[in-house]
Amino acid sequence: MATMIGSEATLLGLLKDLIELDYDAIEAYEAAIERMDDMRDRAQLSTFLADHRRHVNDLSLFMHDLGGTPPDGGDIKRILTKGKVVLGGLLGDRAVLTAMKTNEDDTNTAYERALKRNDIPARIRAVFQRNLADERRHRDWIVQRIRGYEASAHA
Repeated sequence: MATMIGSEATLLGLLKDLIELDYDAIEAYEAAIERMDDMRDRAQLSTFLADHRRHVNDLSLFMHDLGGTPPDGGDIKRILTKGKVVLGGLLGDRAVLTAMKTNEDDTNTAYERALKRNDIPARIRAVFQRNLADERRHRDWIVQRIRGYEASAHA
């Protein structure tokens, strides 16, 4: 699903949408971890889950500092975000990871767009940059694991 995050009119709106997106990612990671058979993959996904929880905490503090009230959960997109993973779970680990990759594509795009804005204070920009680095690391690992599954299927 393509994300439009980064085009909000205000910084508070952007923070709200990023928090909701990270909550959606948390739900998707929880669903993925429950459905993965490979214990090493489950462990790695658990570290990514912790990153998304940290993102929510950090961004929520910024919202409070700016006088906003952070959301306490995801939005309607979570049905699609988590649903892809649940359906993938019926087909095995590779399908779960493929669903997670599409979710990570969205989080990468959201943080890339957010960083293109010129109204982001330096301390918030630094957190956005760290979060984007996390998202890129998540996606890169997932892509490598999918390739590993594909290679073993052709061996």
